[in-house]
Amino acid sequence: MKKFIATDVSDTPEKMRQMAEAQKSKRGFGMDPYFYRSHITYKKELDSILYKSWLYAAHVSQVPNPGDFIQYELGEDAIIISRDQDGEIQAQYNICRHRGSRVCEEKSGNTRTFVCPYHGWVYNLDGSLRAAREMVALEDFNAADYGLKKPQICVFHGLIYINCNPDAAPLAPDLLEIEPAIRGYDLANAKVIESRVYRVDANWKLALENYVECYHCATAHRSYAKSHTLKEPYENVKELNEAMLARAEDQTGVAGVATEVHQVFNDNPHHGGGAYTNRYALYDGYLTGSQDGQPVAPLMGEYKGYDGGAGDYQIGPLSSMLNYPDHCVLYRFTPRSLTETDMEIVWFVRGDAVEGKDYDVDKVTWLWHHTTVEDEFIIRRNSEGVNSRFFEPGPYHPEHEETLMRFIAWYLDTLTDDIRQ
Repeated sequence: MKKFIATDVSDTPEKMRQMAEAQKSKRGFGMDPYFYRSHITYKKELDSILYKSWLYAAHVSQVPNPGDFIQYELGEDAIIISRDQDGEIQAQYNICRHRGSRVCEEKSGNTRTFVCPYHGWVYNLDGSLRAAREMVALEDFNAADYGLKKPQICVFHGLIYINCNPDAAPLAPDLLEIEPAIRGYDLANAKVIESRVYRVDANWKLALENYVECYHCATAHRSYAKSHTLKEPYENVKELNEAMLARAEDQTGVAGVATEVHQVFNDNPHHGGGAYTNRYALYDGYLTGSQDGQPVAPLMGEYKGYDGGAGDYQIGPLSSMLNYPDHCVLYRFTPRSLTETDMEIVWFVRGDAVEGKDYDVDKVTWLWHHTTVEDEFIIRRNSEGVNSRFFEPGPYHPEHEETLMRFIAWYLDTLTDDIRQ
């Protein structure tokens, strides 16, 4: 049964700031339930995180031809990602500049123009206003002033990121840091073979917190834990990791594949940006992230072989990737309400791979679909417990939940406006 949380009429922005400052003094402990229940806090999160961060919107393979478009829904807004007639990727808000109607109703498709169904204003694929019916009656009306508004956009190896904050620092400099590690997958020429949304009845932070720690992996994800060493304290798998890193470049054929970068959350000088990458070992006998650890698709891009490792990536605060030599998996977290979150997974293979011959969608998606279904279960149970009046936060694990603590510190700084632009 869906849970509804009543509004606390005594909640105010000042109370939110006081609670955040008090929480900062409890570093190393879980957050007070207030932060998962407060409508005031949720509005602040939308204003200062969702609408001021670099967010994954789509992949170029989803708009391969001129006129192709796909919508990315964000809060109460929708952003149209399209390829214009010159082949350029465009991003614009799905809001008519006349009276605010949506100009695009389909989730995806192909079109020559976007036409407002209300009063018939017509927009080109690049968002410029092509025609405004009978507006010549308005003296000095200039169509150039009324194109669709646009977020910032950054296309990185085929991955399309947007930022609704016009003053946000550019993402490209952060991405240069992880370029050597991600280049070998040739994601610009990869293709999306599946995208699935898992809606969970829980505050978005509980979903993200679950993803950025692997303390739960040994108990909650048995299939994942059989193949991935991340569930172990580092000292327990140090030899496995060192051996994998020593052979990584030679066996994959990708120079810089083991580059390590930690520039997210408060380790990044700009709020809402940042990039992270780390390569870690799979257990002996496992080559990739599949049900049995064996290859499920042709090698990606420049890869020449398997090193027994997986590449972990994060770009911006709300999207991550786990990349194997034969396929890549992207996670995106999108708040839908105070108590609802979309966890979306996108699977990539090399662009010239043929379904049914080179890969089977069910085999490529098995491990992370299975793992995410397990996550849905534990996140819902976590939400029920956190929202209990009897919940008292306990201590985080100093190693397994270190990244979680970094996220919490950045999050609390955001609530108290101690943030960098």
